[in-house]
Amino acid sequence: MATIEQMKINPKYKDRLFCLIFGDMEHKGNIISLYNALNGTEYKDSEDIKVTTIDDVIYINMKNDVSFIIDSYMSLFEQQSSINPNMPLRGFLYFGNLYNSYITENKLNLYGRTLLKIPTPQYFVLYNGPTEAPASSELKLSEAFAQNSPAGKFEWTAVFINLNKGKNDHLLEKCKPLSGYMKLIHAIRENEANGMGIKLAIDKAVQFCINDDENVLREFLRVHRSEVLSVCLTEFNQEIYTESVKEEGRAEGRVEGRAEGRAEGLEALVFTLKQIFTDNEDIFRMVIKNNTYKHLTREEVFKYL
Repeated sequence: MATIEQMKINPKYKDRLFCLIFGDMEHKGNIISLYNALNGTEYKDSEDIKVTTIDDVIYINMKNDVSFIIDSYMSLFEQQSSINPNMPLRGFLYFGNLYNSYITENKLNLYGRTLLKIPTPQYFVLYNGPTEAPASSELKLSEAFAQNSPAGKFEWTAVFINLNKGKNDHLLEKCKPLSGYMKLIHAIRENEANGMGIKLAIDKAVQFCINDDENVLREFLRVHRSEVLSVCLTEFNQEIYTESVKEEGRAEGRVEGRAEGRAEGLEALVFTLKQIFTDNEDIFRMVIKNNTYKHLTREEVFKYL
């Protein structure tokens, strides 16, 4: 396995696999298929799609994946392999950039007397990580406000959708490119779990999907194989590096006896899980799966709810 120092050599990746499949105008059919699956529509003419992908928004590894305008909707899709409660804030900032570009490109007068009509926003967070999560939920920006605001007055919502097996299989049926993408991700993780090094795990998974007659991405993977291998290797190493840094921090806290730090960590963990789970028992079960907190009682966890 690569060391942390080795993984630091390439800490940012140009385009994630999700972007390669859905964020390129060369593959318009994949984009329209994804849109139809999530919106229950049946658009067939992908020529009307305008890709408005933003790279490196805010910080290097905080970048949106795919966004486009169709039928007066501005849709943004971000793939995530870890749970992040800050997605509404990130989406809010992304759309600020998108709307600014839209206003400039269409030469709209933001200071005039006429009410401007702008595309309606849609923000989907497509999750495929290993941590257990519900099939879908709504993450709201108001959860991050330091002070409560009147209900509904200031809000921004990210629609969280779990792509893992058994969660939203109907979406994968409707969008074959998305199904092919998830087959590849699952194959990589299964190979890694069986003891393969990450590079071999990715290579074997790509070959498996190329040989799968039912995988609509087989030709895409055949043509873009080297690029896919490079992107996946960097992306999965980024996940490993992130988890390694977290574990280093936890270990350091234990060595130095930072009880206060652990309490703050627990509070942050509970806050994150509250954005995903509505049942307190589900939150408790997820907390004690973490080795640092496996000894805690319900009362110790519930005081942070």
